[in-house]
Amino acid sequence: MKAVQFSEHGDRDVLEYGDFPDPEVGPEEVLVDVKAASLNHLDIWTRRGLPGVELEMPHIPGSDMAGVVTDVGERVTRFEAGDHVALIAGVADGDDEFSRKGDPTLAPDFRIIGEHQRGVHAEFAAIPEENLVPVPEDVPWEVAGSASLVFQTAWRMLIDRGELRPGEKVLVLGASGGVGHAAVQIADYAGAEVYATASTDEKLEYAKDCGADHVINYEEEDFSKKIYEMTDGRGVDMVVDHIGEATYKQSLRSLTKGGRVVTCGATTGPDPGAGLNFIFWNQLSVIGSTMATPGEADEVLELVWDGTFEPRIRETLPMSEIERAHELIEERQGFGKVVVIPDSEL
Repeated sequence: MKAVQFSEHGDRDVLEYGDFPDPEVGPEEVLVDVKAASLNHLDIWTRRGLPGVELEMPHIPGSDMAGVVTDVGERVTRFEAGDHVALIAGVADGDDEFSRKGDPTLAPDFRIIGEHQRGVHAEFAAIPEENLVPVPEDVPWEVAGSASLVFQTAWRMLIDRGELRPGEKVLVLGASGGVGHAAVQIADYAGAEVYATASTDEKLEYAKDCGADHVINYEEEDFSKKIYEMTDGRGVDMVVDHIGEATYKQSLRSLTKGGRVVTCGATTGPDPGAGLNFIFWNQLSVIGSTMATPGEADEVLELVWDGTFEPRIRETLPMSEIERAHELIEERQGFGKVVVIPDSEL
């Protein structure tokens, strides 16, 4: 088969789309003929190299895809040939206290397909059946292949970890990115008053189209000062911050007393300084969130399949143009998801 792969960490030029051995299907695995996959910022970090993560090389990236089942292992019970499926990328072996309590994202061995082990930017992928969800046949492949990671991540952040309530004010940073545009839609669905930041007027209009009530161009003004102006000095109840060092202090200062920052990532750096004095005096909470439980993923993806939520597509490319796909994510060109299609499907 053909697959996106790299044999060393580095810039975009380490990527290639070439021959790779066909996957072998284990007894509890499903072989999927990939019809569409998509990129996340995680793919950029994995390509560059993550501290403490040792990969089997060559590595196939990719944590989002959808396709058709072509074969199943002897112990598979949920799927059969011809089924449409999408990937849920979080993996845990299940023999720990957290998994037994229903939350494998807290398991000591929790890992992500495409980050810690070979991913799905390929013509075929062998996936454990527990990491697949059924997709209605009327859902377009680009939608099915681009929704899972960002919508499950945003859903857990806002609804389960953040406990967002109707009527609350929530600020979503980087609202034109994958997680950001999902978070805006979910916050709007939950009945919150949604504030959103982006770097251009075009991206701000896009955020409004996704459900933002108020928008701020963070390139032109300090968003924390603007939030206080827009809320008459109160601040917001929640900030969704996946950016990290560059925005953390402003995120804290955007909160009302007793507010909370929810974070799933740190694309600009992991160590901004805790700001403990500001946290304890204002009784703030900083809440971490990673991926979602299978039940949370099922819940939000049902709302994607029925059209309540929509993964917006900024560009669709052949997998052989993977360098361009990475460039779109790295350089923050456009908004929404970047989809890649195996060349054999075009």
